[in-house]
Amino acid sequence: MQSTRRHLAPYHVCDIQGDDIQGLGTIKLPFKTPLRALEVAQGAADVSIVVRKTYEEGFVAISGAALKKARKTWENNEKKRLKAAEQSAKNAAEAEKQAAEEAARLEESKKIVLTVDESLPAAKKIRIRDSTESRETRVVVSGWVHRHRVQGKDMAFVVLRDGTGYLQCVLTGKLCHTYDALTLTLESTVKIYGVIKELPAGKTAPGGHELQADYWEIIGKAPGGEEAFGNQLNTESGPNVLLDRRHLVIRGETTAAVLKMRAHVMRAFRSFFESRHLIEVTPPLMVQTQVEGGSTLFSFDYYGEQAYLTQSSQLYLETCLASLGDVYCMVDSFRAEKSHTRRHLSEFTHCEAELSFIDFDDLLQFIEDMVVYVVDSIFDNPETAATMKELNPNFQRPRKPFRRMNYADAIEWLREHDVRNEETGEHYQFGEDIPEAPERRMTDTINEPILLCRFPTEIKSFYMKRCPEDRRLTESVDVLMPGVGEIVGGSMRITDLVELFEGYKREGIDPSPYYWFTDQRKYGTCEHGGFGLGVERFLAWLMNRYSVREVCLYPRFMGRCQP
Repeated sequence: MQSTRRHLAPYHVCDIQGDDIQGLGTIKLPFKTPLRALEVAQGAADVSIVVRKTYEEGFVAISGAALKKARKTWENNEKKRLKAAEQSAKNAAEAEKQAAEEAARLEESKKIVLTVDESLPAAKKIRIRDSTESRETRVVVSGWVHRHRVQGKDMAFVVLRDGTGYLQCVLTGKLCHTYDALTLTLESTVKIYGVIKELPAGKTAPGGHELQADYWEIIGKAPGGEEAFGNQLNTESGPNVLLDRRHLVIRGETTAAVLKMRAHVMRAFRSFFESRHLIEVTPPLMVQTQVEGGSTLFSFDYYGEQAYLTQSSQLYLETCLASLGDVYCMVDSFRAEKSHTRRHLSEFTHCEAELSFIDFDDLLQFIEDMVVYVVDSIFDNPETAATMKELNPNFQRPRKPFRRMNYADAIEWLREHDVRNEETGEHYQFGEDIPEAPERRMTDTINEPILLCRFPTEIKSFYMKRCPEDRRLTESVDVLMPGVGEIVGGSMRITDLVELFEGYKREGIDPSPYYWFTDQRKYGTCEHGGFGLGVERFLAWLMNRYSVREVCLYPRFMGRCQP
């Protein structure tokens, strides 16, 4: 009687048009399987099921064997369901119990107050970089919680970061029982007192030592829950998330190492220039002239006048030669290229130099010496050499002399290796600019630094000096590195006034705003040359980074101007 009240009519099951999800067990909306009918009937012993396997046969009562098989499956599933429900209830009860115990533990922890042991020696304030020299001395170190691991009830390990290094600190006993200890979150700032001890053989930690704490205090607690640092960034974070959270990304070990290497490289460039007696100058970044073509200029209103962000400081460096001698600068340049390639930025650090009374061979030698000097300085420094081993363990130092290759020979190389123009499908011809992709293919195939020289006048800037042996060409050079392509562009500069005006005319440039640059050829001209090096491209090559965006603090490119 109970099953009849539950469902008077039989359940309809159809192999042809049945649906266990949308079906209702009626003639018009039948189930797909007998199991679904049993689930709806809650396994009733007197359940009535009719089955249709073909339209011709129509609905007929389910066979005893089929019903028995379906019922056995339902019973097994029901046992599993009940067991799962039982386990779920048990887990919920256990979780509730643990939550209550944790709440009580946290409430009790608020009563624990740490105090400094006045009988201990006064703590010496140090930065983590001073840890090795401060072993066996009571110190106080402040920093961010980089990693945190609890071991049992009476021990916790905190790896501290302060920008100068990493230090493992051990909290024991009462130090682990306070409310701050139980709720400590990554990226919180803390101050920890204790003695730095060398680790015994077989144990590892940054620096080979750890701080055994006797007192600590929280300075600024980072949030937990949904706002916890680990929820802001993780291994599944996409590129845009990483860029939006760049201010947090730079706290990571790899990114921090890259940025520290960047600082060392820039110091090394300055050291090289100083060893060659170049003077550093700081040219203006707001200008009214172009250097590398008007299509990549960022323009803005300058008190009612048209002005631009500089593409290069080269022209201003040239004006300094007569008064300061050889000069260099390391400032930002800006290119409004609508490009999303991995080697382009809208704002980049430009290392530029100008040298007087030199010839083209002198210029090539200077660039070559500079690159080798900077790389050697990294490997001559134990700290940066160790960082390089982590970031790019397979890096091979470039050795002098670099391969010299003329533009004409590069065109021939592309022809011999059947590298064609993607737009036309034809081989590259003399006089065409070699795009990034074929240039990189050639460089990566040759797999060594290349000084690519003597480009045709028509594809180079207006100020580049022509080759005396072939007036179709310029005394110009691009330095190409495997994995990244061009990192340096340089040339000898036009010294003749008439030739300079020809350059203005060829490029359709009004010479009037360049009067101060033109005057360098009027008031005592000289043979001179220079170059510009993209620091980010150099770093991407050095550290084997996929994109130049990874080696600057906050990358700027089309569509990205924050944070």
